[in-house]
Amino acid sequence: MSQKIGFIGLGIMGRPMARRLLSAGVSLLVNDVEPSAARELTAGGARFATLGEIGEECGIVFTILPNGTVVQEVLFGERGVARGLRPGSLVVDMSSVTPSESQNCAKLLEAQGCRFLDSPVSGGEPGAVNGTLAFMVGGHPEDFERAKPFFEIMGSSSMLIGPNGSGSVTKLANQIIVNMGIAAVSEALVLATKAGADPGLVFRAIRGGLAGSAVLEAKAPMMLRRDFRPGGKIAINHKDIKNVIDTAHRLDVPLPLTAQLFEVMQALKVDGHMQEDHSGIVQYFERLAGVVVRSDELEEGGL
Repeated sequence: MSQKIGFIGLGIMGRPMARRLLSAGVSLLVNDVEPSAARELTAGGARFATLGEIGEECGIVFTILPNGTVVQEVLFGERGVARGLRPGSLVVDMSSVTPSESQNCAKLLEAQGCRFLDSPVSGGEPGAVNGTLAFMVGGHPEDFERAKPFFEIMGSSSMLIGPNGSGSVTKLANQIIVNMGIAAVSEALVLATKAGADPGLVFRAIRGGLAGSAVLEAKAPMMLRRDFRPGGKIAINHKDIKNVIDTAHRLDVPLPLTAQLFEVMQALKVDGHMQEDHSGIVQYFERLAGVVVRSDELEEGGL
């Protein structure tokens, strides 16, 4: 691929995603607020560039950033990407933001003759490393087709949902299901532990039935091992659930369970758990019940 591609945001997700593009032969210009984050990529052939240089030189620019405020600043700030973009350039924002933030980006870019896709991802750090991310996309079909070859390098599936904002609202729906699922797994394993059952054996017993899910398979073993190293930080998911609630309020959609989940995460914030993986949600329920979820069946059961 001879065209230059910009990639902005080299955190826990962005770095392995950019690495996959680089390994596939993509000519990559990269940027991060911490230049040291790009060291591995520049050693592999990427070029560190300013936001302005990326806008001027790249026909497609991918961003994956912490929140909508940062996206707005990176794109439209005084030294932002948009100042250098040529008409016809495509910005693909893979950040988790609100639909209204995505729609605003699209409106501002279209005013200067550029294109925009909101394309948040699901799959966490393991998906980014292994190239199994799912891309949920909002925008025009022709722009989706233009970005699709790059989605196929970084992930295993991509789907155009509808116009701008559709990808972001799909991500919010995804985050409700994922984080509510983690909370449900947490409550179940805490109950089992308090009742005297080995939670590892409980997990093995239920995983093949209707309770089985990708969330159960990914997060229960982390809880049982007490391994809360982040693949998806509580802090990021806390932000996403706040975006869910803000969007729901704007649309007059009551979400009582999601609102309660936000307060669970708020309590974890107070207790200093925000930089841990969201499997660490279990610690809230452990504290209420006065137990610790742990299993001696890890090695024998192959969890």
